[in-house]
Amino acid sequence: MTKITERGMIFNGEMVRAILDGRKTQTRRIMKPQPIPDDYFCPYNGPRGGHVWPSKNHKYGLHVEGMLQNGEGDWEGLASDACHFGEVGDRIWVRETWAEAGAGAPELLLYRANYPTHVPSHYENVTPAEEIRWTPSIHMPRWASRILLEITDVRVERLNSISEEDAKAEGAPTECCVIGDKHFLGFRSLWKNIYGDDSWQANPWVWVIEFKRIEGDDHETD
Repeated sequence: MTKITERGMIFNGEMVRAILDGRKTQTRRIMKPQPIPDDYFCPYNGPRGGHVWPSKNHKYGLHVEGMLQNGEGDWEGLASDACHFGEVGDRIWVRETWAEAGAGAPELLLYRANYPTHVPSHYENVTPAEEIRWTPSIHMPRWASRILLEITDVRVERLNSISEEDAKAEGAPTECCVIGDKHFLGFRSLWKNIYGDDSWQANPWVWVIEFKRIEGDDHETD
């Protein structure tokens, strides 16, 4: 059978809850390094313009607007192939803040995002969340992960160009403005809380990774 590639990815508690609720089917991650202005000059056609990205998976820079954003013909699917977070069909196992219940329940794993509601009812005397020694998401091993995602699409865009529909797919809450509640504003606030105001203002290029959650028997890899 074909071996399925898996990679771990960190999600904060709010985003984990959104995935569990079925509200989050996209995630945006900053491209590193950032694409730079393309100063290539062709003596016949003049400056190409746009931006170029030094892909680690390719021997040459990839033209963002022509090859990653609007890939057609030979470039179709190139964004998926170039993304180091994975390509279409690859899987992402979610890294989140967690803990082992301890000697009293050695088989039980705890997850900060929706603790204690995820704990089966037959467990009694549930420890208060503030008394648990939580392990940061970055230290979660694969075997402790409870959420598995399959990548369904990968593309590239500028952060600020996110649409209202995509902001909703990011699992962002709504924020009120003069024209009504907007997921876009909720996404902007979430981004600033994680990456800072300067990151939003810088409007970086980001990978847009769409996914679906894998449940049941399909959760196990071949």
